[in-house]
Amino acid sequence: MDHSYEPILSDEERARRRAQRTAARKRKQQARRWRLLLQTAPFIILAILLAVFLLRNAHRPEEEPQPEAPAAVPAVMPEVLPVEPDEPAVYTISATADTVQLDDTLPSAYAVVVDRASGNILAEKSSETVINPASMTKILTLLVAVENLKSLDDTVTITIDITDYCYVHDCSVVGYEVGETATVRELLYGTILSSGADAALGLATYVAGSQEAFVELMNEKLEKLGLSDTAHFTNCVGLYDPDHYCTVRDMAIILSAAMDNELCREVLSAHTYQTAPTEQHPEGQTLSNWFLRKIEDHDTEQAVRAVGAKTGFVLQSGSCAASWGEDSTGREFICVTGNAYSAWRAIYDHVELYKTYCG
Repeated sequence: MDHSYEPILSDEERARRRAQRTAARKRKQQARRWRLLLQTAPFIILAILLAVFLLRNAHRPEEEPQPEAPAAVPAVMPEVLPVEPDEPAVYTISATADTVQLDDTLPSAYAVVVDRASGNILAEKSSETVINPASMTKILTLLVAVENLKSLDDTVTITIDITDYCYVHDCSVVGYEVGETATVRELLYGTILSSGADAALGLATYVAGSQEAFVELMNEKLEKLGLSDTAHFTNCVGLYDPDHYCTVRDMAIILSAAMDNELCREVLSAHTYQTAPTEQHPEGQTLSNWFLRKIEDHDTEQAVRAVGAKTGFVLQSGSCAASWGEDSTGREFICVTGNAYSAWRAIYDHVELYKTYCG
């Protein structure tokens, strides 16, 4: 961010807004603890009953010895390191004679469902209309950052201009405080899982020195992807701006490009991520992808399940979401929707679109 920045909030106003966020965070944590308790209580009771049963039968004679189950082999996840970007692949999607034109029975005003392998549009609704992508923008923020970072372990210090920007524009945040340090890896997850504007601005500063310079890289990437005629971004966060726009088709291509990057795919498909302890957050912070955690309650029986996603909301765009889904054979689909009347409605629309057109 700009090093000549002069604070636009008083210390009292900043403290008041910080206290509001802290109180809201505590309420969410308490609600989460109650949900976890309610979810785990049946298993705890079952474990107690099972332990009692085993103790009562432990000394019975002439019991047949049970074969031991083979020890589970822990999965070892390889370290994912950024790679130098190659020449960008050509991403094209197009309607065919079989493309279904969706009507108002789909609540979302805009939608596109794509078979990723062929690039064929399976179903669409006003997919070439220019919209504000809200925080779906951060998919491109993630991709551009990953393609330009040097090390995942580099650190970034959150500055007062970053936190003030988030306060003034009422952005969703991870919750970093002035002077707090985070690794680039944590900022990547914070940008997507928490939809954190503070994390996205930290990445922009790390990569390009300022948000303005980073946005230039974003628009250069749009040009490389062949989207510059219908897409243009003015910020890395997704704030509304008349000059910040794309179509749901454009966002499907942006998501497809991100899926081809191993690190981006890993971040977009993560349900949760735990940050390292800092002075400001001694226990670290648990970051969570709300869309993925909630959609799995509704698509467990589906032939196609969402495995990666990013949501967005500003008043001018309604609730929107971009996700990719996979079936049991590994076949991939992309779904992007815009202007649903609620975040839950966006989830239901994605579940229904995968079920109806990708099964």
